[in-house]
Amino acid sequence: MTIKYDNIKYHCNHNIQCQLEEFVILRVISGTAKGHKLKTIKGLATRPTSDKVKGAVFNILAAFVPGTNVLDIYAGTGSLGIEALSRGADSAVFVDKSRECFFTIKENLVHTKLESKATVIAGDVFVTLNKFSKNNKKFDIIFLDPPYGKGLVEKTLKSIAENDIIVHEGIIVAEHDIEDAVPEEVDGLERYRWEKYGNTAVSFYRLKSV
Repeated sequence: MTIKYDNIKYHCNHNIQCQLEEFVILRVISGTAKGHKLKTIKGLATRPTSDKVKGAVFNILAAFVPGTNVLDIYAGTGSLGIEALSRGADSAVFVDKSRECFFTIKENLVHTKLESKATVIAGDVFVTLNKFSKNNKKFDIIFLDPPYGKGLVEKTLKSIAENDIIVHEGIIVAEHDIEDAVPEEVDGLERYRWEKYGNTAVSFYRLKSV
């Protein structure tokens, strides 16, 4: 399938999570793809992580990223997973239920020359996490940036824990609105760090020590 990089516009109905209206340009901040533009989507439901927040998150994770296997769920444009690949992650899997986001992630991977290290899945997050579990797939870093105000952070954390897809020393990074209620602990996971960036908050989770 041919995917153009410039002057693309998708039209979606109101039932599709990723409604595309126009493109906003972000960039890869550091690593092999530093400076490459990422095409993202302005719409009612897709809210890309700002470069400011992304830069702050990766400053925290910097020493941990090289050599890791990364999962980016509710991936949107793939910005977080692509940043991880650019900074030395071995692989990244991107999951978003929107076909339009699927194509945007694919396009961004091609543009950054990182497609050989990536898998992109258009599907339901919870169904996909269950499939990972059945295939004994585990990840070192999991990014989740679900729609705000829907309780999806806690629900997704529970699914991650129940499906046992995070390695023992792994890190889960959850972006959410500062008004969203997110748990301190859930199903064996504990929040060990919380950061605020304007109206956005980022919670860092790991498995509780035995």
